[in-house]
Amino acid sequence: MKIWSLHPLRVRYQETDRMGVVYHANYLTWFEIGRTEWVRRAGISYLEMEKKGLLLPVTDVEASFGKPAGYDDWVTVCTRVAELSAVRVRFESRIVGGDLTEAANGFTYEGDEPPGAALVRGGTRHVWVKSDSWRPIRLDREAPDWYAALKDLAHTGD
Repeated sequence: MKIWSLHPLRVRYQETDRMGVVYHANYLTWFEIGRTEWVRRAGISYLEMEKKGLLLPVTDVEASFGKPAGYDDWVTVCTRVAELSAVRVRFESRIVGGDLTEAANGFTYEGDEPPGAALVRGGTRHVWVKSDSWRPIRLDREAPDWYAALKDLAHTGD
């Protein structure tokens, strides 16, 4: 079973709209926070990737909105890898109400869906590219250690 990486955050005032709820585009930013933290758990930072000339641009995004979050609410960004190849990766994301880290005994949760009320369900697809050409690359050839670390985390949750 794949592991969800959890990242709690409190909704800031500037993330809300005139209706007093989180503006929809902010959920995409939260998806990015979740991806960044998931990759960091594998021992890799986006800064290191960029210094090596590798980028992971979004090629597709989806989001389905259930319930809104409002100013000062706690939410948890839940992220896991649904598919990983040497060229592409697909992340699943959930934004759930509340700070789940205490209930989950830390920053990971094993299960089909994270606990709590799902506010947003979605995900992103990406392709590995070289920064100088934006041409797709195979991560297993460009950075085999990183590919192995990402693959291990995606399949085991360790």
